[in-house]
Amino acid sequence: MAAAVCWQAVPWWPWCCASAPRWSSARKWRGRCAVNAVEAKRVLIMAGGTGGHVFPALAVADELRARGCAVNWLGTRRGIEARLVPEHGYPIHFLKVAGLRGVGIRARLRAVLSLAAAGVQAFAAVRRLRPQVVLGFGGFAAGPGGMAARALGIPLVIHEQNAIAGTTNRLLARFATRVLSAFPDVLPGTRQCGNPVRAAITALAATPLDRAHAGPARLLVLGGSLGARALNTLVPAALALLPTAARPVVRHQCGEAHLAAARAAYAEAGVEAEVMPFIADMAEAYGWADFAICRAGALTVSELAAAGLPAILVPYPHAIDDHQYHNARWLVQGGAALLFREETLDSVQLAAAVAELSTDPPRRAAMATQARGLALPDAAQAVAAACLEVAR
Repeated sequence: MAAAVCWQAVPWWPWCCASAPRWSSARKWRGRCAVNAVEAKRVLIMAGGTGGHVFPALAVADELRARGCAVNWLGTRRGIEARLVPEHGYPIHFLKVAGLRGVGIRARLRAVLSLAAAGVQAFAAVRRLRPQVVLGFGGFAAGPGGMAARALGIPLVIHEQNAIAGTTNRLLARFATRVLSAFPDVLPGTRQCGNPVRAAITALAATPLDRAHAGPARLLVLGGSLGARALNTLVPAALALLPTAARPVVRHQCGEAHLAAARAAYAEAGVEAEVMPFIADMAEAYGWADFAICRAGALTVSELAAAGLPAILVPYPHAIDDHQYHNARWLVQGGAALLFREETLDSVQLAAAVAELSTDPPRRAAMATQARGLALPDAAQAVAAACLEVAR
């Protein structure tokens, strides 16, 4: 959070240099900043709430910073951006805002009032920061920030990560300067560029697809940062139905809150597995695995494609507009994944799917090739280039 505090103390610092002044001469400092301010494009990124918005935005922020841009961030204190963005070295500025959707008249009224207040805050923040382009990835702060950019005549670029556009991006797309998306035909006039993913995972797109190794197949189970309770119980039950010799080696990321329950489920099923709350090195995990069982968040789907990893996808059934199902269909239609609805999936069906992929290396290899063919590994560069094209 130090970066945000520093910004308040020295309003012109983030745009000018990568670190606070270390010499005593204020005149030298101001002169140095004046030169750098001319050279550096000022970019304001709006992304928050969940990793699906924040991680792609961070990938683009890193690309913009590598190109000499000065990046600031607009978000909320309750989203994961409040922790992640300062950790990556970007100044962040907070709005108080609720989501556009809610249950009941009171909830919606509070959201409207909160949105109005956030609009005033966003206008003040954007006017103070004076970005030359504003980039929105969705999340609670993107709506007010995008409207402020329009009111101030600042070019607006938006990126939609899911196959079904969210409420904020549907609104902003009507007047955005550029509309980018991970999937085709998401919004009118959109340009498909893929989802920006972390550099270590993007690098997997250049690695050989041959995963030949001794021993059983390797299964990676991903429940997301918060875990997926259904997968934590369904996967052990399904594996228990397979003969011991036919079972894959399992790594299961279950989420911190579900760690004890997931380990207990495997123990009760008599199935050996490496169960962990989170995976710090996802690139290594993707490279290790022969196939995966996971949800179908936009970032996960894009990472599977970049890694060339076949998957059994079980979309989260309560996702807004069922967007995870539509994300999954992109891989399925491309021949890179199998798709099951959680509402109708049982352990017998899942066991059959696991057995099918575990015992058929040529099938996995074909799916891996199809997945890699769908990947757009230069997404971060494409988004950064679009921003610099329209920056005034």
